Amino acid sequence: MNFTPSTKSSDIKRQWHLVDVKDAILGRVATGISQKLMGKGKPYFVGHLDCGDYVVVINAAKVKVTGNKAKNKIYDTYSGYPGGRHRHTFADLLAQKPERIIYEAVSGMLPKNKIQDELLKRLYIYKDEKHPYASKFKS
Repeated sequence: MNFTPSTKSSDIKRQWHLVDVKDAILGRVATGISQKLMGKGKPYFVGHLDCGDYVVVINAAKVKVTGNKAKNKIYDTYSGYPGGRHRHTFADLLAQKPERIIYEAVSGMLPKNKIQDELLKRLYIYKDEKHPYASKFKS
């Protein structure tokens, strides 16, 4: 009998992906980023191992949403102290911390398990086109 060999940590090969989100729809681009982080497109993908790649996201300040989400979508944080709840709309957060918008969207699409933190460590988000990983994409 021929069995499919199990994927080992030594079999995993990581690549670098550059994603430009200028004028892209947030949900659609976040789905692709999360799949690259998980390694879903690889032939040796298994759910219990971290098979994903590195993803560098640029132009986070120019991401778009459809409909009225720019003023209706709310991002909530809570510090744990009384009166420590902070609410920001998409438009406010886009002006202040555009990186957080992409981070929240991608982390919401990743599995909620022990691997999620490892996947998010390989996500690098920049609000404009400048990033320190240009040498990874010169091939």
